[in-house]
Amino acid sequence: MDLETVDAATFGRSLTGLGVNLLTRDVRGLAGFLSGVFGLSAHRLSEDFALIRHGEVLIQLHSDGTFGAHPLLGLLPESPPRGAGVQLYLFGLDPDACCARADGFGGTVIEEPRDKPHGLREAVILSPEGYAFSPARPSA
Repeated sequence: MDLETVDAATFGRSLTGLGVNLLTRDVRGLAGFLSGVFGLSAHRLSEDFALIRHGEVLIQLHSDGTFGAHPLLGLLPESPPRGAGVQLYLFGLDPDACCARADGFGGTVIEEPRDKPHGLREAVILSPEGYAFSPARPSA
């Protein structure tokens, strides 16, 4: 499926498994953060929507305005962090390299890279709006 040209109805019917949708004040900003820090690819990028690809996983970014009548919109905090309590792992990425790039894209490293007992080297980086992303790879 070509993510740049597929129509919304065809795309929607193709989705299976778990879907991740992040509401954001700044779709282009969050897409730039995810591309710049983690090397993820952005598709269908606009002011209101983007698809972010990490391997076979798609993350949808929606602007707040696209959720006009949705009940989640009224629950969003006025200021970050928006994603408190949710940690989004990005497996197969070098946490040291991602952390080195984070500040340049407005990210905040809240947990420096380290080897964990469960066999992963990982870190936690907050996006400018407060979503927690964890680049992780098997530890040496």
